[in-house]
Amino acid sequence: MAAVESVSAEARDRAGKGAARESRRNGRVPAVIYGDKKEPTLISLDPKEIDRHIHKKTFYATLLDVELSGQKHRVLPRDVQFDPVTDRTLHVDFQRIGKDTKVHVNVPVVVRNEAASPGIKRGGVLNIVRHEIEFICSPDAIPQSVEVDVTGLEIGGSIHITAVKLPENATLVARERDFTVVSIGAPTGLKAEQQEAAEKAAAAAAAPVAAAPGAAAAAGAPAAGGAAAPAAGAAGAAAKGAPAAKAAEKKK
Repeated sequence: MAAVESVSAEARDRAGKGAARESRRNGRVPAVIYGDKKEPTLISLDPKEIDRHIHKKTFYATLLDVELSGQKHRVLPRDVQFDPVTDRTLHVDFQRIGKDTKVHVNVPVVVRNEAASPGIKRGGVLNIVRHEIEFICSPDAIPQSVEVDVTGLEIGGSIHITAVKLPENATLVARERDFTVVSIGAPTGLKAEQQEAAEKAAAAAAAPVAAAPGAAAAAGAPAAGGAAAPAAGAAGAAAKGAPAAKAAEKKK
C-alpha cells in the first residue's frame, strides 16, 4: 500500500496570474487539482505545511489527501514552480487520482550497505547514475524507493537495472534495455596513477617504432662503406698508372 499523507487547503475563486499573485501576497501558495475527467479545482496552501512535503525526496511518489471544505481529494504531486532568486514555492500542480487511474511516477533510488563495499572503503567514488527510475502503476501500488545494494562492489564495478530487485505491482518504463543505476569510480589519486601508467606504456610501445629508421640507417652503413672501398681502390690504381704513362710519353 502506497503511503498517503495529508495537507490542508483553502479554495480560490479566481484563476489567472493576478489571482495567483494575490494569494502569494496573502501568504499562501496557489495550487490546482486537475484530472480524473473533472473540472480543475483552484486551491491555496499554507507555505510551511506544503514545504515540509516538497523537500522530502519521495514527494513526487507520495499520495496526498488534500483536505478542502470538509472533503478529501486524493492527489499525486506533479509539478512545483520555485522563485529563481529566493527558491520560494510559487505554485503546485496536483493530479486527481481515481480508482482506475494508472500513473507514471519517478521513484527515487536509495543506495544501501555502502560500508560493505570494498571499493568505497578504498576511497572509490560512488556514482548514482540514475537518481530516479520511472514506473507505471496503480495509485495504491506506488513504490516509495528503489533499493540498490552495493555490498561487495569494487572500484570500476557497476550495478545495472537487471540486477536490482524491482517493486511489486509496478511496471518499469525502460527506454534502455539494461541501464546502469550505480557505479564506483576510481579515486582522484588512483586515476592519476593509472593515467601515468598508461602514458608510460604508450611511450614504451612507441619506442621500437621510433628506433626502426635509425636501425635501418645503421644497418646500411657497412653497405655504404663497401661501395666506397672499390671506388678507393680504383682511385689508387689510377694513381699508380700515372708514372708509367709519363715514362712512356718521354720515350716517344
